[in-house]
Parts: sequence; structure tokens; C-alpha cells
Amino acid sequence: MLVLNKRIGQVKKSSPFLYTVVLFHLILAIGCIVGLSLDDRTVMGINVWVKPLKFGLSGAIYIFTLGYLTTLYPFSERKKKWISNTVAWTLLLEILIIAIQAARGVQSHYNTSSTLDGLLFLAMGILIGINVLIMLLFIIESVRLKMSVSKPMQWAIFFGWCILFFGSWVGGQMISQLGHNVGIPDSGEGIPIVNWSSVAGDLRIAHFFGLHGLQLVPLVAFFIQHKTSLSKKQELTAVCLFALVYALWIGYTFYQAKMGKPVFS
Repeated sequence: MLVLNKRIGQVKKSSPFLYTVVLFHLILAIGCIVGLSLDDRTVMGINVWVKPLKFGLSGAIYIFTLGYLTTLYPFSERKKKWISNTVAWTLLLEILIIAIQAARGVQSHYNTSSTLDGLLFLAMGILIGINVLIMLLFIIESVRLKMSVSKPMQWAIFFGWCILFFGSWVGGQMISQLGHNVGIPDSGEGIPIVNWSSVAGDLRIAHFFGLHGLQLVPLVAFFIQHKTSLSKKQELTAVCLFALVYALWIGYTFYQAKMGKPVFS
């Protein structure tokens, strides 16, 4: 808890606006939970407030993670501010679009049923595209620069960015086919909470695990460093092995989805 409080303080001090956007995502998520109990409208078989709830939580996690990681790179204050504000503004606009579409009772993603819906979906694509370019920047800088962390942790962060980049590419695959299911339309039976298809291929699984590689791989590296007595070389080997296994798991879920097969039945 002390470590988390310290990280929160660092992000708040480094980028107050980014920190405020994180809080907004969390408050919106709480509002969506209230909406679930008061509003019984559905879109594609699920409550209209489920999607903004999931995006609110995942967005808060990602934005906060990026805000903290930015402090570890030897960037100038101007560059840090530019990156943080760009990510905060673009993802704030994206979650607002998702929330507005939920309030209207229509799809936010893959919705081209009207001019307004098509423009909003296009805007979301542009906003995410900007963030993908920033991910690519971090991948390059993770190799080019010496970060203020140990070598195993820097490699863990590098792998995390790479996995995240692939997860975002999977998102692009869903956009290109205007849906996340393979083999059936975007509806039907799904596993509880996440609603991933249990009867057909679902690209959201690889997308989800890819997006959260940026948190999981460095967290595993942190555990290895603080809870084991391995040498630095052994720590690096363990981090690389975990990243490889995790990446293979995501590749497997992507392959299963493209074959039209459910990963979880």
C-alpha cells in the first residue's frame, strides 16, 4: 500500500491533468455501476452501461500506468508534459464518446448506422491511433535510453510495451472487420462479466490480455526482484521467459479466435 501511495503521489506531482483524467475514469465507472441498477436497456444483449464501465476501469489503469512509467524515462519536462497531456486528452475524449453512445442506447464501436455514429466511431479510431503511435515511441525509447530502473525491469517494461502494441493491433483487426466475433455476429452466449463469446472466436480475449501486458509483465518483474534471491542475470532470464510465455498465450488466443473457436466454453 505504501508503494502504491508513493506511485500515486509521483503521478499526481508529475502530471496533475493526467491524474485528474484517471480520477474522472474511476468516477465514471462508479456512475456506470449505478446505471446498471437503474437502467435496464441493452445493446447487443448486454446492459448499455457495461461497456463504459469496462473502458472506464481499463482506461484508468492504462493512463495511470503510463503516467508513472513516463517518470522513469530521462525525458525533458516538456516532452513528459506533451506525452502525458496527449494521452490524457485523447483517452478522455474516447471515454466521453463511449459514455455518450451508452446514454443514447446505441453501439459506440463498429457503429456506422448513421452519419453521427459513423463520425464518432471514426473519431475514436483516430484518438486510439494517436495512442498507438505513442506506444511505438515508448518501445523505441525503452531500447534507446537508460531508464531509472534495473536492467531486468527495463526489459520488462520494454516487453510490456511490445505486448501492448500487439494488443492494440488486434483492436485494429476488430475495426477492420467491424466486429469482434469470428464465425458469428457480435452477439450470442458469452462468459460472465467480460461477455467473451463461448460459442465462437472472439478477438477481444487477445486484445484484453495484450492491453494489460504493460501492467502484468513489470509486476512480475517487481515480484521476482523483491521476493526471490536470484542474481540480476537470473532475474533477467526469468523476466524474458515470463514475457515469452505470456506473449505465446496471447498468440494462442488470437489464433483460436481467427479460427472461429472459443477459448473459454
